[in-house]
Amino acid sequence: MSVRTNRTCQTLAVLGTAALLLTACSGDDDDTETSDTSDSSDSSDTTESDGDPEQITLTVDVFGEQGFGYEALYEQYQQENPHITIEERGSGLGVGDYNDRLTQWITAGEGAGDVVALEEGIITQFYAQLDRFVDLTEYGAAELEGNYLPWKWEQGTQDGFILGLGTDVGSMAMCYRRDLFDEAGLPTDRDEVSALWPTWEEFTAVGQDFVAAGTDAYFLDGATNVYNSILMQEAGNNTGYTYYNTSNELDLDNPDIRTAWDLTVDMINADLSAGYQSFSEEWNAGFASASFATIACPAWMTGVIAGAAGEEASGQWDIADAPGDGGNWGGSFLAVPAESEHPEEAARLAQYLTSPDAHIEAFEQLGNLPSSPQALEDEGVLAATNEYFNDAPIGQIFAQGAQDLRPVHLGPQNNAIRTEYENSLRAIDQGELTPDEAWEQARNNASGIGGG
Repeated sequence: MSVRTNRTCQTLAVLGTAALLLTACSGDDDDTETSDTSDSSDSSDTTESDGDPEQITLTVDVFGEQGFGYEALYEQYQQENPHITIEERGSGLGVGDYNDRLTQWITAGEGAGDVVALEEGIITQFYAQLDRFVDLTEYGAAELEGNYLPWKWEQGTQDGFILGLGTDVGSMAMCYRRDLFDEAGLPTDRDEVSALWPTWEEFTAVGQDFVAAGTDAYFLDGATNVYNSILMQEAGNNTGYTYYNTSNELDLDNPDIRTAWDLTVDMINADLSAGYQSFSEEWNAGFASASFATIACPAWMTGVIAGAAGEEASGQWDIADAPGDGGNWGGSFLAVPAESEHPEEAARLAQYLTSPDAHIEAFEQLGNLPSSPQALEDEGVLAATNEYFNDAPIGQIFAQGAQDLRPVHLGPQNNAIRTEYENSLRAIDQGELTPDEAWEQARNNASGIGGG
């Protein structure tokens, strides 16, 4: 389901016939560092001895229930560069499985696509393997710095080496099912729902009221999504990091970890959690069967929900404010592995897919919140609503204030350590460990991974 906006070029963008035409769709951007995608794509041509472009195929590796929303962009790019065919892999694959597979490919030096998505939790892992990637500086990417939020640009670079160009960010909200809230006797209006839970403790109290109402659904999809949301929010507002401090030293005594853990355990103990593992078959089936009423909802999650819950749930879901204060969870980058046989063409494609207009197109298609300041200021983005989520004003909910998000430092083994804490929380959720046992298991396993 496409995001509905008031942009005059939306219909053309969805059809892929004018997704990136700056003069027609984006207004006067003469004072920005917007890349000229037509020029960059033309310069990527490789030629055979007779002067004709070599016919090549570029493989793009992504993840997620519905990918990254690039279908119309691929079509437009291939029209502008008829010697290039784009093949996408990974749509429908969970981020954990994708990261495992990508790590194996990068380590082996074979198997990865020409352009690969690097999720925020794993890009730090590759800072120590820069030789496995193309430095995008070699293809003019340094000139594009103004097209990305400053902290997003910094995450994609290391000691002057441009590893990845930013795609989206994950401004926080809470998605909920209106029908299940109505069944439980709770308000359904998004403003009234937001007012129910200014804090995470009050969110738990609302969940207890939901449980007491005797619906057949759980209040929460599972422990891990809410844990990650609270941790990123707490870290953004306090220490500025999760498991590694800003010197990349393992710090499992970070109080923000314990705060997120304790709040999540309280929800498990209150029997609010359905116990699902994110991106599992059971989790996807839970959306389809309306097995839970709420889910921690960074901007990118809206596309996941729509894909998993299906058209029959359109209008049943809505979006309220997240408890607490702000927060960012998620977001990715596009990089080019050194093994690519077409590094220049791949680099040009990565620039094209992360241009300000491409950010707008991905937002329209899946709700992925841009990390481009030009896109975040776009009138269509700010005025956007999402029909699937009961016409929720996603531009107001997610985009406004996104440029003020507080960055959170993620260390070299952040993804692996995060997985250990998630596994231990699920063990509580499933009755396999007590909270104290699970806490010690998570710390011990994380310490072994992080060298602490």
